[in-house]
Amino acid sequence: MLEGSNDFTLEAKLCVGEAHTGNAIVHGENLAVLDSLGDDIKGRVKCVYIDPPYNNAEVYRHYDDRLGRRVWLDRMTLRMAALRETLTVDGSLWVSIDDSELHNLRQIGDEVFRPENFISSVVWNHRKTRENRRPFSTNHEYILCFAKSAEAFKRSRNLLAAPPELLARYKNPDNDPRGAWQSVSANVQDGHATKSQFYKLAAPNGRLHSPPKGRCWVYNKVKMESEIRAGRVYFGRDGNAVPRLKKYLKEAKIGVAPSTLWMADEVGTTDSAKKHLMALLTKEAVFDTPKPEGLVQRILHIASNPGDLVLDAYMGSGTTASVAMKMGRDFLGIEQGPHITTHCVKRLRAVCEGEEGGISSLVGWTGGGGCDFYSHRSKLTRV
Repeated sequence: MLEGSNDFTLEAKLCVGEAHTGNAIVHGENLAVLDSLGDDIKGRVKCVYIDPPYNNAEVYRHYDDRLGRRVWLDRMTLRMAALRETLTVDGSLWVSIDDSELHNLRQIGDEVFRPENFISSVVWNHRKTRENRRPFSTNHEYILCFAKSAEAFKRSRNLLAAPPELLARYKNPDNDPRGAWQSVSANVQDGHATKSQFYKLAAPNGRLHSPPKGRCWVYNKVKMESEIRAGRVYFGRDGNAVPRLKKYLKEAKIGVAPSTLWMADEVGTTDSAKKHLMALLTKEAVFDTPKPEGLVQRILHIASNPGDLVLDAYMGSGTTASVAMKMGRDFLGIEQGPHITTHCVKRLRAVCEGEEGGISSLVGWTGGGGCDFYSHRSKLTRV
């Protein structure tokens, strides 16, 4: 993707771990880098997560967040349009933001992706402490999600892990060798039924069962008898109960839909992210507002699968790349600031060496992998 272009130079001394793993970070201006990549990256990225300047009039250690609204709007519009082109048909763009430009970011997203492809606005509880110096203590930020195709995204997005109370419904009272299961009704409403779904069903003990009034069997007779022979229909412990279908835990796509409220105890806070970075980069001044690995892990879990390509056009301290590596995703990161070497490279080197912070213990990370480092040589500039 990068090797064949004269706009990119491989910096061997800054590469991390194994070579040519499919992972790369680029030192350059993000819009210029995306322009140079062109068709090489078009339609290849499953998930883009960016944490751009919020334009909230604050001055931070590593950047000045006082662009002016018109400049900020123009920059974000161009970049979101360019990032959309990188997405697969079922790909999605996730953008962190606060109240300062939330409404404008939503308008930009609707313009670039069309309103029907807006997926959700997630509220992230980013701090636990109270800020008493302001009229209100702001304890949340937002993450807006847009899809290239909302319908395609809905079909491919992943559920979150099922809570214990849902898993507890699966038991194995008959010692079925296929493992734990739960039973569901073998009959359904007959509004769209065919004649083949109305019949007397013989249980193994000879008892005949008929569907209740207004309902029919979920399968025709041939299919239902096949399921009975396979032991996938339950008639109760004594064989006399109304038949129910067995749904096995190992065959089910068990999980829950993501909610729009992500609490600090679930995904981490700004403070927990800073503590992780301070332990990891002991000689560097850490960012003021880094994102915790747990937050990015949830995004990548929902929006991608192992082997998919993830893109972060505002690398910052390298959180997205680190999480992608630990989760088995390929990644491309872009950053124009000098901290791509002082922070990102050092962090990714630690990840390859098996650093134990962040989500490492949750995903069983022990190290490995690698990342190539490129400098972008193009002189292309835009607002």
